[in-house]
Amino acid sequence: MAKLWGGRFKNNTSEIMDKFNASITFDKRMYEEDIRGSVAHSKMLAKQGIIKEEEQKKIEEGLFRILEEIKKDEFEFLISDEDIHMSIEKRLIEITGTVGGKLHTARSRNDQVAVDIRLYLRKEIKEIEDLLKELQYVIVKKAEENKKVILPGYTHLQRAQPIVFGHHLMAYYEMIKRDLDRLKDCYKRVNQSPLGAGALAGTTFPIDREYVAKELGFEKATENSLDSVSDRDFIIELNFVISMIMMHLSRFSEEIVLWSTTEFGFVTLDDRYSTGSSIMPQKKNPDAAELVRGKTGRVYGNLMGILTVMKGLPLAYNKDTQEDKEGVFDSIDTVKLSLNVFVGMLETLKINEENMKNAIYAGFTNATDVADYLAKKGMPFRDAHKVVGEIVLYCEQNKKLISDMKLEEYNKFSELFEEDITEKASIEGCVRERKSYGGTAYVEVERQIENAKKELKIGGWNGNN
Repeated sequence: MAKLWGGRFKNNTSEIMDKFNASITFDKRMYEEDIRGSVAHSKMLAKQGIIKEEEQKKIEEGLFRILEEIKKDEFEFLISDEDIHMSIEKRLIEITGTVGGKLHTARSRNDQVAVDIRLYLRKEIKEIEDLLKELQYVIVKKAEENKKVILPGYTHLQRAQPIVFGHHLMAYYEMIKRDLDRLKDCYKRVNQSPLGAGALAGTTFPIDREYVAKELGFEKATENSLDSVSDRDFIIELNFVISMIMMHLSRFSEEIVLWSTTEFGFVTLDDRYSTGSSIMPQKKNPDAAELVRGKTGRVYGNLMGILTVMKGLPLAYNKDTQEDKEGVFDSIDTVKLSLNVFVGMLETLKINEENMKNAIYAGFTNATDVADYLAKKGMPFRDAHKVVGEIVLYCEQNKKLISDMKLEEYNKFSELFEEDITEKASIEGCVRERKSYGGTAYVEVERQIENAKKELKIGGWNGNN
């Protein structure tokens, strides 16, 4: 089949080359953006007197007809058309005749695809932002419900110090907050219009790039025509931001997987976000969390893929950059699906407070607080650390907890211990005393939650969501 660019060619491309060269199978999802960009371009051409007003109207009507055909599933996408741009342009010429052939005046597929992907990513970034905010709502809601529940905090996956479960959840709120900041910052660099850069050197036609940028809602037009068509930094950046989001979801998923085991028993997953075994009737597997954890790997792969594609490309456009879209499309689809599943999984998660409490007492998580007690009495902290280490060894040998010790037992290790050590060494006492800014004390967790609720008011938080 003859190509719209085939004037200098004697022979048609082979069928296998058509398949190898085509991007229509994945870039057809940008049909709305392609049509929107073409409408804006046609308006600019008419405004500048490059085409006639009546020609522009005919082109615009034809483009909106194609839009309806695609939405009604009446449009045929062919491999031989190569990409969404050529597919739509070919159909436009069928509808409008030679007038449709004027649409491509003063532009190239190079700047056309660059504007399409920016328009598409701009829309998707906003959708990801909304999903992240939804996750924040659920985190804050869950944290508020569990602002008095205590569990062991871990370092090296060993029980370390007692913390409030709401405090643990709010750590993820902060991670998601940073993800949102990164997305918004990335949006600034996506939100620039390359249309009018042409193939690489601009155009001899008297175009108005700022008009097109404004028409499409971009903040401004890009500065350099070479950079405009060869830049894929914004795609790499979005891949990175999505990778960060998935990394945070994966870390949270790992904890949910651990917490839901019989060995931990801290949480119980709802049946709607679990699966069973084909052979073991008793199994209830945390597949939602495991899949989020696993899909993080493919998102990382997409980031590394585009970085590798771009690392050796000279200016300006090269066909290699056709490989920019499948990866980022996949990452977008993956993070959106993962966020949707994660929100439901977290929202329906049951907290087993008793199991958390039992785990606290079994791991000497109050040892640091006993050392702090001695340091407050004047003992150098390094000496206090040694004394409490000896207390822990004593308790292990005698199969008892620090909180079970009598004052006379404490005094065997130091005369600085007084009656108040019993309260100070209690788990609740340990939590209450950690009032440093950002700490796990009840009052600090409450402050973090209240601050988050204020931040989320923009998104509709009313305290009862």
